[in-house]
Amino acid sequence: MKTWIFNGNVITRDGVLRDRSVLVEDGKILSLLKSGEGIGDTEAEKIDAKGMYIAPGFIDVHVHGGGGTEVMGAAPHEIVKITDAHSRYGTTSILPTTLASPVKDLCEAMDAVKAAMELPCCSNILGVHLEGPFLSPVQAGAQKPEYIYTANEENVHALLDRWDGVKLMGAAPECENGYWLGEELRKRGITASVAHSNATFDETMCALDHGYEDITHLYSGCSVMHRVNAYRIAGVVEAGLYEDRFTAQVIADGKHLPPALLKLIYKCKGADRIILITDGLAMSASSIREGETYLQKNGVMTVMDDGVMKLMDRQAFAGSIATMSGLVRNMVELAGVPLCEAVRMASENPAKLVRVSEKKGSLEAGKDADIVLFDEHIDVKLTMTSGRVVYREDAV
Repeated sequence: MKTWIFNGNVITRDGVLRDRSVLVEDGKILSLLKSGEGIGDTEAEKIDAKGMYIAPGFIDVHVHGGGGTEVMGAAPHEIVKITDAHSRYGTTSILPTTLASPVKDLCEAMDAVKAAMELPCCSNILGVHLEGPFLSPVQAGAQKPEYIYTANEENVHALLDRWDGVKLMGAAPECENGYWLGEELRKRGITASVAHSNATFDETMCALDHGYEDITHLYSGCSVMHRVNAYRIAGVVEAGLYEDRFTAQVIADGKHLPPALLKLIYKCKGADRIILITDGLAMSASSIREGETYLQKNGVMTVMDDGVMKLMDRQAFAGSIATMSGLVRNMVELAGVPLCEAVRMASENPAKLVRVSEKKGSLEAGKDADIVLFDEHIDVKLTMTSGRVVYREDAV
């Protein structure tokens, strides 16, 4: 079956192609056309884009939950519920993300994600993202300190041998065996990210030689320049901004990072090295109200305050309630990033980070038909995953 999305403006990495169409067949992109072409194909289902933007589907590689459900402790059908909630905001691929937890609990979460991949989902499940448990207690943030462990052969192999679906793992390289862990991840083809780390600038740079290539939620759970007596010591943030070999995950919800820092990150990293992530908790992509509380499965109580989830003392963020379309909007409106570049940060760049760019992340012939249709306000009107419409407003 063919689907013809016509009368739209197609977003590519180089700009916007006006008055274009996308032809889809058997879950793949068949071709990009001028809008008048293909109209004679009577077998194709026709979707009028009505002058809106046709973009590659968004890929969220760091999301802990959504729609009222979190990854930890979830059954396979509940993992599916998370994908369904985020698909309404243009997410067509997702990496369910764990919290620092006992190895047994992490293994159970991985099993649930693996089983969910066999069920009908609104977003493609690409595998799993293990954020921890090999982090720095000094930078625990909303991670529970008692569930942060030292990496060793026994616990690392218990996790990584469980399933080859681990695509991304966050760890603190400066901690005991942290560099060894990075090398182990690289050998397995798993992307290693510097996460919840108190490393110095030099330690972070050294991590590049030991398999690490990304920084998890830059500025959050990261060491930053500080003074020791009279001396200033640079940290993970400075290394991440300075070194082009590092990509940077960015929570562009307008809360974790103000517009000034979004602009600084964009100036330092450019359009190709930023990965937009929701870091969404269970209440992301939901209707949670100001002042509502939520107890995470790791025992950490959180509260919705000023449009973001915080720890109960309101002195630190616990995670976001962001959506991918909202992140793209914020990069455009708050940081002044061109639309095509902001979309790239939410599609092509994360696809490259987790090594699926040969089939996802851009609108090209032969790639998976993961497509999002949105208006000038970046409000999503239609989401298509692998050629199947999974979300659609009545007006489209």
